[in-house]
Amino acid sequence: MKKIISLIAAVIIAVSSIAVTASAQDSSEMRGAWMATVYNIDFPSTKNNVQAQKDEFTQKLDTLKNAGINAVFVQVRPSGDALYKSAINPWSSVLTGTQGVDPGYDPMAFMIEEAHKRDMEFHAWLNPYRVTTTGTDTSVLANSNPAKQHPDWLINYGGKLTFDPSNDNVKELICDTVEEIVKNYDVDGIHFDDYFYPNGFPLRDGETAQDRINDVSEMIKMVYDTVKKCDSSVDFGVSPMGICVNTDTFRGSESVSAVYADPRQWIEGGYIDYIIPQIYWETNHSTAPYESVLKWWNDVVDGTDVELYVGEGLYKDVISAEIDTHLNIDKKYENVSGNVYYSTKNIIANLSGCTDSLKAFYSLNPQTPSTDNSQNNSNNNNNSNNNSSSSNNTEVKTVTALATNSSVLVNGEEMVFEAYNIDGYNYFKLRDIAYVLSGSEKQFDVTWDNSKEAINIETNKPYTVAGGELEKGNGASKTAVTSTADIYLNGSKVTMDSYNIDGYTYYKLRDVAKAVDFAAIWSENTNTIGIVTLFGYEE
Repeated sequence: MKKIISLIAAVIIAVSSIAVTASAQDSSEMRGAWMATVYNIDFPSTKNNVQAQKDEFTQKLDTLKNAGINAVFVQVRPSGDALYKSAINPWSSVLTGTQGVDPGYDPMAFMIEEAHKRDMEFHAWLNPYRVTTTGTDTSVLANSNPAKQHPDWLINYGGKLTFDPSNDNVKELICDTVEEIVKNYDVDGIHFDDYFYPNGFPLRDGETAQDRINDVSEMIKMVYDTVKKCDSSVDFGVSPMGICVNTDTFRGSESVSAVYADPRQWIEGGYIDYIIPQIYWETNHSTAPYESVLKWWNDVVDGTDVELYVGEGLYKDVISAEIDTHLNIDKKYENVSGNVYYSTKNIIANLSGCTDSLKAFYSLNPQTPSTDNSQNNSNNNNNSNNNSSSSNNTEVKTVTALATNSSVLVNGEEMVFEAYNIDGYNYFKLRDIAYVLSGSEKQFDVTWDNSKEAINIETNKPYTVAGGELEKGNGASKTAVTSTADIYLNGSKVTMDSYNIDGYTYYKLRDVAKAVDFAAIWSENTNTIGIVTLFGYEE
């Protein structure tokens, strides 16, 4: 066997700005956060103060971006009102305390501009039917409110008012609202939440459950057509209840019977671009364990063009505490394209360490950097190709990565890795290498350094298992984009060749072997790569 080296991984992400890109089309996955305005849950915390609201929003954006978030879903129509300049819906009371009062600026225009400055998507989140959260007196509504002008469009149930989903005028109102937003604002998406018919509202004479389901689905299709007519690049998606129908593996409140929403119709009909089921249960939940519900949704979108993002309830301590476990489970399912977290305030508060977990996970699983945002992502583009010690001085290029077909022996034991050959060299995930070497003389750990916002390789330490190590690939060739992540070895900055493939960073084995000082051996006769810890690195 001839010592020459070949393969993978070293360490991972650098500056948090690399983790975010300007649009879903440019990103490898969704990493979103819901920002609720109803009851002023997430924003704004002050009223009648333009500068305070602006400062609060930008500070929240910075915190979210630092956590790895690349999209915000801001509730701009919480209760038949508007956090934007509208000729249809009155100004929201969450801004000033009184519905219909001009706040003195256009919040959504400001929020979109600030999000895009940070290469973050902005999805306009609308509750399509809610009119009031409590109370049934329409006199308290602004005179311009369609609900006050057309009380015959309303359902009075449960001590609150809701627009009637069966009313054709209501369907048109929702479409007109969406059209106004898409035409007047540079949104990346239109987003609906999980409220449809009032939960528990009894069937009316001659009305069937299927009638109600069809009413909701008709509205969803009408909105989709409206969005695409105005701007085909804008996405439309919905975040339904986590359980559509009960199965043998999970049970709970069903959206088809509770609120008469059947997302299967939307997915099969192609009425939405993405779906974000609210899978707000822990892994060991007694009736709805996380993975069982996730698998159902993964199967439902299989073979369709609908993107599946997982809705995560970080407001629950048990979910925040195990969010990294959820993210590693997600990686097992090929149709999962990202996550959206509820809500922003829980990320800001780092509830049960959830923000630390997100930072660590996303640092170890960086996204493919966009090649379209050279103006904003100076770390990713316009870099000279030289031998500087800084990894940011690397020319960003896109290449084809061929799945490695060589056998890999680790100290003589054959192991299966997902690895790729690029320009004659083999590249592996750093975590996979650390995992198989843990307990040996050449073991090393991979940690996130908050002070440097970079990954640090710490030698002579056992590897801390993150989950998802040694996952198998599908053998297909992939597109690889140069990674410009900063890497530190025992606190000192080093340079390693690396590429992002499908959202993961792969490193050249030669570089990893040299840094950690293990032998990488190649046998051309047997097409075998050997990783050996009994010897040190040799050129």
